Amino acid sequence: MSSSVSSKTFKTTIYRNGSICFIPLTFDPVSVFGKIRAPVKVTLNGYTYRSTIAAMGGPPCIPLRQSNREAAGLEGGETLDVRLDLDTEPRTVTPPADFVKQREHVEAIEGAKKSETRTKRIAGAVKMVRARPAATKR
Repeated sequence: MSSSVSSKTFKTTIYRNGSICFIPLTFDPVSVFGKIRAPVKVTLNGYTYRSTIAAMGGPPCIPLRQSNREAAGLEGGETLDVRLDLDTEPRTVTPPADFVKQREHVEAIEGAKKSETRTKRIAGAVKMVRARPAATKR
């Protein structure tokens, strides 16, 4: 069994309409990565970032947020080669300390069995977070 990492290089035109910007795929990601929503490392114009292939009712694409677009030196609308590599490294998010304090809200939301209860608990948590005074900068 080969342990080669899946990758694909393809030519595409970056789509941009105002703040909406994405990289349309010109191939079926399932044939290359085994699924549509595959975690990938995206390399364009010499810049690499981590993302996940999206399929939001239309053809598959990769979100290109402003910070990554600017770091790659792109405006949007360019036609260029894009390389995707399957991203097998674990993705961990370290929440900020003040966000960890919200853990009881998260646990209450996750403990809800009915979607209505969950929705109420999310709304309550948002209200409580908004009611807290803003942290003062030192």
